[in-house]
Amino acid sequence: MTRVLIIATDGFEQSELMKPKANLEDAGVSTTVASLEDGEIKGWDQKDWGESVQVDITVDEVSSNDYDALMLPGGQMNPDILRMNDRVIDLVREFDKAGKPIAAICHAPWLLAEAKIIEGKTVTGWPSIRTDLKNAGAAVVDEEVAQDGNLITSRNPDDIPAFSKALIGALDKVKVSENA
Repeated sequence: MTRVLIIATDGFEQSELMKPKANLEDAGVSTTVASLEDGEIKGWDQKDWGESVQVDITVDEVSSNDYDALMLPGGQMNPDILRMNDRVIDLVREFDKAGKPIAAICHAPWLLAEAKIIEGKTVTGWPSIRTDLKNAGAAVVDEEVAQDGNLITSRNPDDIPAFSKALIGALDKVKVSENA
């Protein structure tokens, strides 16, 4: 079965974790939520705290070899906290080095910049982080999905359908190459 690792912490944008996760599962993909600590993480729903999500595994217990792709939901707090964690950044680099799809939405491309994997790549993200992405060497576009190699990026919750479709499409290509 195809497996996607979702890394998030408190303050993830609720719709950007829940909806793509549900879309992946509807497509027959297994998802695992990893965070900095065991227990639950609390979402941010527009202007206030939202629902909690159960953490399946901590980032310290994760092996990138066990997953086919990485999904990074946005929200302002979530990626800002995660980009300060060395293990999270190492995981992003491991997925990239293996050529596995990495899908990041909203503020989550900050993690790609922190991991130094976007230089020369075309990406998108929330408007307030676009200067950061440019400063990290990326070509930044204002499109619902930017795909460049194994990187899939989107701007905001309105882009979730296209974001999910792009990730599922990338996973289908992974499956085809494994079966070839």
